[in-house]
Amino acid sequence: MMQRALFFFGLLVLAGLWLGPLPRMAQHSFSAHMALHMGVVAVAAPLLALGWAGRALDPVRRWPQWFPAVPLSLVELAIVWAWHAPVLHHFARHTVVGFVCEQGAFLGAGLLVWLSVLGGDAGLRRQRAGAGVVALLLTSMHMTLLGALLALAPRPLYLHGAHAGVGALDPLDDQHLGGAIMLLVGGAAYLIGGVWLSADLVRSGIAKRKGLA
Repeated sequence: MMQRALFFFGLLVLAGLWLGPLPRMAQHSFSAHMALHMGVVAVAAPLLALGWAGRALDPVRRWPQWFPAVPLSLVELAIVWAWHAPVLHHFARHTVVGFVCEQGAFLGAGLLVWLSVLGGDAGLRRQRAGAGVVALLLTSMHMTLLGALLALAPRPLYLHGAHAGVGALDPLDDQHLGGAIMLLVGGAAYLIGGVWLSADLVRSGIAKRKGLA
């Protein structure tokens, strides 16, 4: 029941993100775009993965070889950085096709990473825990790096915000706020996941040693 609740809560989060005001605001606001992005990959995706993991339709149970945690974290890195290149970013902000492709890529990449570290039964998760820790910490690092670059950039990188910031924010401040959102939310979500997996790995090791003693 708890897993089912988490899965449906993840769907509700996605519905709120995609059907709410953020997509319209993101056309002219970088910080709104980043709130939408982080909501998808750092909130909705882990909730969906937690609700999906270990159940009958969990793909990791059937094909664990297709879900290597570290390579999939590198795939997410490539997708996230590519969609924040100015050309693709503007394409996503100003066309429906671009927006759908961007959001689908973010959700797909986030689900692949979170499922790769949370999916499978308990025994399989323990076997893959070390790689999962590396994958989540690597993702946390690149999210933090990209967020810091955006938050500290000396000029606006995205011209679509030049005529409409958030409230009293000018385009550069809006970009800095977006970078801070990515740095704090994205970096923290994956870091917390990595620390939680590390603690679980340590507990499993202690329990195993006690069992052998």
